[in-house]
Amino acid sequence: MATETKKDDKIYAVKGSGGPRGRGMGRPPGMKLSWTALRRIFGYLKDYKPQVAVVLVCILLSSVIMAGAALFLQVLIDDYITPLVNLKLAGKEVDFTPLLHTCFFAAVFFGVGIIASYIFQRVMVVVAQGVLKKIRDEMFFHMQTLPLRYFDTHTHGDVMSFYTNDTDALRQCLAMSAPQVIASLVSVVAVFFSMLYVSVWLTLFVIIFVLFAFTIAGRIASASGKYFVAQQQSLGNLNGYIEEMVGGQKVIKVFNHEGKALDEFSERNEHLRDKMYQANKYANVLMPVMGNLGNALYVLLAVIGGALGIMAVTNISLAGTGVLTLGAIVSFMQLSRGFMNPLSQVSNQLNFVVMALAGADRIFSLIDEKSETDDGYVTLTLAKKDHNTGELVKSDKRSGLWAWEHPHKDDGTVTYTQLQGDIVFDDVDFGYNEEKIVLHNISLFAEPGQKVAFVGATGAGKTTITNLINRFYDIADGKIRYDGININKIKKADLRRSLGIVLQDVTLFTGTVMENIRYGRLEATDQDCINAAKTANADGFIRMLPDGYQTVLSGGGASLSQGQRQLISIARAAVADPPVMILDEATSSIDTRTEALVTQGMDALMKGRTVFVIAHRLSTVRNSDVIMVLENGRIIEKGSHEKLLAEKGQYYRLYTGAFELE
Repeated sequence: MATETKKDDKIYAVKGSGGPRGRGMGRPPGMKLSWTALRRIFGYLKDYKPQVAVVLVCILLSSVIMAGAALFLQVLIDDYITPLVNLKLAGKEVDFTPLLHTCFFAAVFFGVGIIASYIFQRVMVVVAQGVLKKIRDEMFFHMQTLPLRYFDTHTHGDVMSFYTNDTDALRQCLAMSAPQVIASLVSVVAVFFSMLYVSVWLTLFVIIFVLFAFTIAGRIASASGKYFVAQQQSLGNLNGYIEEMVGGQKVIKVFNHEGKALDEFSERNEHLRDKMYQANKYANVLMPVMGNLGNALYVLLAVIGGALGIMAVTNISLAGTGVLTLGAIVSFMQLSRGFMNPLSQVSNQLNFVVMALAGADRIFSLIDEKSETDDGYVTLTLAKKDHNTGELVKSDKRSGLWAWEHPHKDDGTVTYTQLQGDIVFDDVDFGYNEEKIVLHNISLFAEPGQKVAFVGATGAGKTTITNLINRFYDIADGKIRYDGININKIKKADLRRSLGIVLQDVTLFTGTVMENIRYGRLEATDQDCINAAKTANADGFIRMLPDGYQTVLSGGGASLSQGQRQLISIARAAVADPPVMILDEATSSIDTRTEALVTQGMDALMKGRTVFVIAHRLSTVRNSDVIMVLENGRIIEKGSHEKLLAEKGQYYRLYTGAFELE
């Protein structure tokens, strides 16, 4: 993320500090950050307290019933099956009714456990999806508040990875892994006390064995955790590269860079494969190791329990062991599985929990990004002239007259200044960091209705100047005034509402042509949009589309030519009807014939407006009121077309071809 530093009362935008790339991509978050993420996730569960309470009750119920199932085996064998076998061997009559009644009640008992398990899993899915929806909403809402520089320093694919891979890892954790871990831990506690009830000495043996097993498991889990964090980061990096390559397929093919793109993709893909391999190498070993240790414990308990049982039958006993019946041995062996299996599941699910926490760290890194600051207090409002005084006052109705509402804190008064589009740069400096200032002593003024053009080589600072008008970046020194008001005092949303911009790279959204034009002013009527299209000379080709203005565009308007997309973009700016227009290479991608149509529309659009034009084609700026020639962030010449030609300076050399723009 770009941050702002202050030095000698000058503010500089500093690129590349913080943000997911600075924090997430630069260094893996440690467990401290992961536990912080875990606490924040719990914070989202506060909205689902009743559902979480139901889940916990169901988990407790199903875990206790699972432990009771093992104890039931002891009762079933010792109190029912063994006596019935003895009666049968003695040749006596056998009554199976008590056994059947006991089995029936056991079936009902276990059925309750199954239903409880089903309920908590279903409810947890609802809770997980609700939490994820809230997180996605919070991410997207916060993303709208981030400064433009954040997106200048982060790939779109990496940002998209927050919404896809990272949230999916969190979904799996909330819906499956976390409930499984809680259920397993509760089961372990219930089973532990059940084992103590059956045999203290055998329980002690199990505890010693489990401590040994989890010493091994702990080493494996700690080795895999850091690789799961790196895996999520590498996945975001790869997605960013894929997004970039998909968007640049034409360029790749034109310059025969398929091999180069494949090599770079293979390198990134291999990096992801290595991190995934390292993470899953340990994770996949963990479950078999724990499973085999559980089998070993089962065999050892069978041997030890059998030996103790034989001792009891032969009247050989150990002090304090008690008498182990056949039912007790079978029950304890079943309890040992109920003790080891949940612990194994916990160790296995912890890998997914770690991966989810790594994703959560990245998600919260986006949410924690500093929002675009806005200290402005001057707002844009509808106004009208007072019949008595002739001064501007606020209007509740659409009057067609806009004004800046300027409250004065010193005396509590409010003044209204008509929105006209008068823009003045007063000795402005700007730099992305304090070591490199890219604009030096920029001074210019654009009166309402004037057309100001910027020409110069790439990197001279033309687009940067227009970005400062929008306050996409804040200046280091100097002042910019809009209708006599320092733009730092104007709220950014109101400032940008008064500006229209047409860029070289057109962005069209999925939707109808009408909806894309209306994007400039959402309350615009269909007729307003049609009039704007006519102004931009786009109405003719739009009506020739399959469904006219209701033709659905997708893929950024891939079915349209570059010129047609640009015409829709110009119509979008026209429907906004702003007093100030910024045209950044607006006609550079349009053919000569289309440019002639656009120029006619633009002339009508620019009438009565302040217009800033950036163009490489000098023919498009000849009729500008003022032409600014920039070089290395400085204005070296300014004047009308005729004046600059007469001076025979840089503009003269550019226009006559003695010097070409790069």
